[in-house]
Amino acid sequence: MQIIKAKVLGFCMGVKRALEMAITEAQSSGGSVFTIGPLVHNPNVLADLKSHGIEIIENDIDTTELKNCSVIIRAHGINPLLEEKLHNQGAKIIDATCPKVKKSQLKAQELARLGYSIFLAGEAKHAEIEGILGYVKDTAPFYCAVSNTNEAEINASRLYENNKNAKTALLGQTTISEEEYHEIGNAIKKYFPNLEIIDTICAATTERQKALKELIDTVEAIIIAGGKDSANTRRLFTIAQESGKPCILIENANEIPTAFYKYKTIGLSAGASTPDSIINEILQTTL
Repeated sequence: MQIIKAKVLGFCMGVKRALEMAITEAQSSGGSVFTIGPLVHNPNVLADLKSHGIEIIENDIDTTELKNCSVIIRAHGINPLLEEKLHNQGAKIIDATCPKVKKSQLKAQELARLGYSIFLAGEAKHAEIEGILGYVKDTAPFYCAVSNTNEAEINASRLYENNKNAKTALLGQTTISEEEYHEIGNAIKKYFPNLEIIDTICAATTERQKALKELIDTVEAIIIAGGKDSANTRRLFTIAQESGKPCILIENANEIPTAFYKYKTIGLSAGASTPDSIINEILQTTL
């Protein structure tokens, strides 16, 4: 049995940076350290952070309780109003927002202030999309999150009925696939051919998806390692499923099913928040 790694897999720059900032703060603060929501979407990583004394709190926490505490903004970013509220209540803020996500936030804010109607391609309830929406909802004449071409057409039609001459712009969740983004853009262009499509897809996402596609043709089955709540990991799994080859999404080596024992070659890819320890654990598994 041979497990073959994709050329690119595992931690991306944004995740590495956020983890380093969080652990450094935990080691030096001497006080309570929290993250607003999970720092990344991987249970193994979150367990490690908890071992360093870093706790997760939700967006609706009473911010007065966080005075003099260290609060880490996760890699996905947060609503700027919440960040301002935390600051005003006396929390020490460590902004671990991925620089690529921050770039998307500021670009969306700029376009909204220029009067653009904003379409965001991605999962409406994903932390990154919710954060970006916080940068546009007070200034954009129209804004929405769309997860597929059908939602894009419905919302574009709704905007067209109210303002046929609307200036429109499309930004995407950094982990969306290029194909999905292109299709959503074309759906909106049916109503607004001058739609400005902003390049917001993270290169790390594209690289991992491309490496997986190259790997698929050389193996009999595929393992995708990562958190089941991770958007970029789920997209890798979707690519594997679309290949028609046997594939699984697992969070650790213990989840590899017996059925995979029969394959001579198995490809391994991993989401951008999957630690090396899990990748190595899978590689060392004797099937």
